[in-house]
Amino acid sequence: MFSKEKIIKEFKSLFVIVFVVLALRSSLFEPFHIPTGSMIPNLFIGDFVLINKFSYGFKVPFTDYRFPFVGFFEKPIYLTKFSPPKRGDIFVFRYPNNPDISFIKRVIGLPGDEIEIINKQIYLNGQPLKSEALNDAQVDPYFDRDFRGEKLRFYQSKIDDREFVYQTTDRVLPHDDIPRFKVPEGQYFSVGDNRDFSMDSRYWGFVPEDAIRGKAMLVWFSFMSPILDEVGPSDYRFQWYRIGKTLW
Repeated sequence: MFSKEKIIKEFKSLFVIVFVVLALRSSLFEPFHIPTGSMIPNLFIGDFVLINKFSYGFKVPFTDYRFPFVGFFEKPIYLTKFSPPKRGDIFVFRYPNNPDISFIKRVIGLPGDEIEIINKQIYLNGQPLKSEALNDAQVDPYFDRDFRGEKLRFYQSKIDDREFVYQTTDRVLPHDDIPRFKVPEGQYFSVGDNRDFSMDSRYWGFVPEDAIRGKAMLVWFSFMSPILDEVGPSDYRFQWYRIGKTLW
């Protein structure tokens, strides 16, 4: 039989361990599961991404969390701030229209930047983002099924020192053209790499600095589970080749 004192001691030890783990997760690193295809072809549905929570600054533990029915922290409290997000970063943030949901997108516009979109082409401060069509782009068969019938176009793009691939289709969409605008101070303009299948800043506006949770570092695990009824059990699979993919 355990004595009351021993039970209390064990409970205290467990509480300390849980507290430390949660504190580290709150301020240092946190896993994030990719639930949608908005970042294809760079992040797949089923990827688990490691988020660097202190990439842009070190936060007081737990001030980045949202506690139900508790309004203590309306925004994270920083002990110190480092360099702000850069163009080309993939970052995780709280969706401005529903802070209980987190999104992952790519940073395109910084505070003060002027952006215009003409026929899907993004112009940054009057210059088109460098993009080169990829005629021999490889399409992963496990995400290709989600875009069956779509004419996918792939582009190699560069923004500042970051290079990445994004995809579009031949669809004509309302936000293929957006008149020139300026990104406000303390705000960021972000888009998904799967341009025609991403709800991002083109639709709902800017990402406030206080909504940013951290920067995506790498894929540490990946598991594909089928969404469509017609796929079979064989489509449940571990995507080993995805593990270790860096996102810098």
